[in-house]
Amino acid sequence: MKYPVLKLKKGRERAVLHRHPWIFSGAIAETVEAGNGEIVEIQDYHGERLGYGFYSTQSQIACRIFHFSRELCTIDTAFWQQKVADAYRLRRRFVISDHTNAYRLIHAEGDGFPGVIVDVYHEVAVVQVLIKGVEHLLPALAEVLLSYGVRFIYLNVKEVAQRIEQVNLEEGWYAAAPGSPEVEIKENGLRFIVDVARGQKTGFFLDQRDNRRLLGSYSRGMRVLNTFSYTGGFSVYALAHGAELVHSVDIAPAVLETAARNVALNELPQEKHASFAMDGFKYLEKQTPDHFYDIIVLDPPAFAKNARAVPNAMRGYKALNLLAFRKIKPGGLVFTFSCSGNIDKDMFRKAVFAGAADARRDVRILHQLTQPIDHPVNIYHPEGEYLKGLVLYVE
Repeated sequence: MKYPVLKLKKGRERAVLHRHPWIFSGAIAETVEAGNGEIVEIQDYHGERLGYGFYSTQSQIACRIFHFSRELCTIDTAFWQQKVADAYRLRRRFVISDHTNAYRLIHAEGDGFPGVIVDVYHEVAVVQVLIKGVEHLLPALAEVLLSYGVRFIYLNVKEVAQRIEQVNLEEGWYAAAPGSPEVEIKENGLRFIVDVARGQKTGFFLDQRDNRRLLGSYSRGMRVLNTFSYTGGFSVYALAHGAELVHSVDIAPAVLETAARNVALNELPQEKHASFAMDGFKYLEKQTPDHFYDIIVLDPPAFAKNARAVPNAMRGYKALNLLAFRKIKPGGLVFTFSCSGNIDKDMFRKAVFAGAADARRDVRILHQLTQPIDHPVNIYHPEGEYLKGLVLYVE
């Protein structure tokens, strides 16, 4: 099959030769005779084929490459099925087990599949469509997902994808009869209720699986504060591993109700768990007594959703960590995270360092944390490494 051609300006092929999957509009030499979301063949200035990608008429990222090749290629249903099979093989080997049935199956560029995220919650797959090109191949993607034991597919379509990328899909159940928006999952043997329709992200923060388990290993006999707790992932792990008490803090009362349900679902001592519907900053500043908690978890939402927000985000991370350093018990641990893609590891560490310096506490790094195996980072696309975390020992 012949595809429309996207020809690069002279000298602008280097990033593609280095297998970076994004082509920006300023690198394109000629008008591309392709519609929004169409598959295009990428060529250098001399007309040599470099690969294939999804073309966007709307975004500064004019093309997202999904296949690097100098060979002529037919992009059919079998092609996409093989991509999903490759992604599933990785998860089947390292993540899926009798103890864990919730995982990220497709992590966009991390799996060579830009513009789509697929999270599997037992029998429900949540498909997040980020670009127009994925909309066109949704039937083929749904077919292969159903062949992997998924019974229900829920489309997660953000307003920004509809507005900027012109994705013409509505959020909701796809194709088959609708399932229940609440799904019970297992993660490392613990049970959680996930709301795929009303929950944050795709319903649960799967990217913190390994970090929750690590927190559990430090929790026996500890007093634990879980700020920005959402539905209590870190809280359940702490209680399951013998914490003396756990406090969950989130500004949304509804998610705290789910956190309490998750504690009960795992038959954990409910008298050791309390919830507070407050902003995490305010709780640390106003409600937290000095030197009471042995462990404080700081897992806020993304402070920097775009590059313009970075300066304010850095101030926010410094202020949040400063509060924790002032409140934590001597010899305590701070688990601190950033999921802002626009804040890299070095920037985040600088913000945390600034908070420690102002608190005038001795602080040591015990662990440097990131996203788990089912959120792989394409080595040629470092932008995919969005989750940063530190476990800090505070004297």
